[in-house]
Amino acid sequence: MTQQERITKLNDLSSRENGRYVLYWMHASIRTEENPALEFAVEKANNAGLPAIVMFCLVDKFPQSGRRSYRFMLEGLKEVEKKLAERNIKFILKKNKPTEAIPQYCAEAESLIFDRGYAYTENRWESVIARRCKCPVFEVDSNVIVPVETASNKREYSAATLRRKIVPIAENFIAPCEKNEPVKSSLDLDIKSDEFSIHDARPDLREIAGFKYIGQRLHPGGENHAIKRLSDFIENRLENYENSRNDPASDFQSGLSPYLRFGQISPNLIYRKVKDSGKPCEGFLEQILVRRELAFNFVWYTENFWRYSALPAWARETLEEQKSAKREYVYKYEELENARTHDKYWNAAQKEMIITGKMHGYMRMYWGKKILEWTNNPKTAFDWALRLNNVYSLDGNDPNSFAGVAWCFGNHDRPWTKRSIFGSVRYMNARGLERKFNMKSYIDKVNELQKQ
Repeated sequence: MTQQERITKLNDLSSRENGRYVLYWMHASIRTEENPALEFAVEKANNAGLPAIVMFCLVDKFPQSGRRSYRFMLEGLKEVEKKLAERNIKFILKKNKPTEAIPQYCAEAESLIFDRGYAYTENRWESVIARRCKCPVFEVDSNVIVPVETASNKREYSAATLRRKIVPIAENFIAPCEKNEPVKSSLDLDIKSDEFSIHDARPDLREIAGFKYIGQRLHPGGENHAIKRLSDFIENRLENYENSRNDPASDFQSGLSPYLRFGQISPNLIYRKVKDSGKPCEGFLEQILVRRELAFNFVWYTENFWRYSALPAWARETLEEQKSAKREYVYKYEELENARTHDKYWNAAQKEMIITGKMHGYMRMYWGKKILEWTNNPKTAFDWALRLNNVYSLDGNDPNSFAGVAWCFGNHDRPWTKRSIFGSVRYMNARGLERKFNMKSYIDKVNELQKQ
C-alpha cells in the first residue's frame, strides 16, 4: 500500500462511476520497479474493479534539453513498455503536450494519478492538467526518499538544517514499494491512440559542439542498466567512495545521477541496497539522502528556482558589489561551450561533459565557479552555467542540477572572506586542484575518451 504521506489529492471531485480505467500519467518516474505512483494507480484500479493504463507524452522540445537526454529517456521507456506488458498493463505513448493529451483520456477515467515532477515545465503541466481533468486527480511524490513536505515545511538554508530534520525520520520511508498485480488486464482495452510506437522515436545524435558523443555506450538508459550500475558500484567502488569520490582522475562515483534524473531507479532502493551492503557507506548515504533531498527542497520551496534571483540575498548582494571588478579573462558563450579557454582543467571538464554526457562532480563545482569568474556579470554567468549543464549533461534539468549550479554562486553555502569578483562567495582555483589531485591523469583520461 502506498504511503499516504506521498499522496496529494489535487481536486475535490469524486470517483467517476462509469469510468473505464484508472489512468497513470508517467512523466517523472520512468520505471516499473519500486514506483509508488504506478502501484497506487494499480491499487486504485483493483479497488474499483477496473484496469489501469499508463500514458507517457513525448514533446518535441523541452527547455534547455539536448538530443542525448531525449535518447536516454526513450531507452528507459522501451523497457517500461515491455515490463508493463508483462504485468498486463497497457502503455500508451502520445506525441503531444500532456496538457492536451491527458485531459482527453481523463474523460473516460475513474481517476488520474501522476508522479510529481519538479522542473518548471513539469510543474506547469501538472497545474493545468489538475484544473482541466473532470475526475479525481492524485499526485504521488515518488522520486525522493522522504516526501518533500514531510521532511520540511520551508526552504532550508543548508545541509545541516535539513539533516537534523530528515535523518531521524528516513527509516519510516525506505521500506520496499510492493507490487500490486492488476485484477483486470488493460492490454486489449479498446482505447483510441496514435499510430506511433516508441520504436519510431529515434533522435539524431550528431556531433555536438565539435566533439563526438559516446555517452550512449557509457551511459545506456533504462532501469535494468540503472540496477546493474548500482550493483557494480556497491561491489567495486562503494568501499573507497568516501576517500576517493572527489578525485576526478579516479572512478569512484556511483554514476547513478542520470538514472535518478529520469526516475529510472528508486532512491529508496539505492538507500536500502547501499545501507545493507555491510560496507562503509555513511558518505554516500549523506549524498543520496541529505544533499540530494536538499536540492528537491530548494526547487519545491523557491519561486523561480531556475533564475539568478533565487540565490540567497547575501550572495546576490556580494556578487553585485563585485560586478564591475576587473576580470583577467572574459569569454563568450560559444567559447565556453566549445572548451576554448586558457584553463586546461576547465576545458577538460567541459569536454568530458560534452563527450560522455556527464562531468565529474568535483570538477562541476570548479567549472561553475570559473564561469562566474570569466563572465561579465554574475546573472549572465548563472544563466550560461545552467544552460550548458542542462543541454549537455544527462542529469540536467534536475533538482540536483539546479541546486548544484546555484551552489557555485553561494546557495546552500556560507559567506567566505571577500575577494574580487566573488565577493563573499566561495572561491576555487587551479592550484587547489593540483594540490589535491593528479590533474595530469584527469586530462589524460579525458583525452582518451576523445579517442574512443
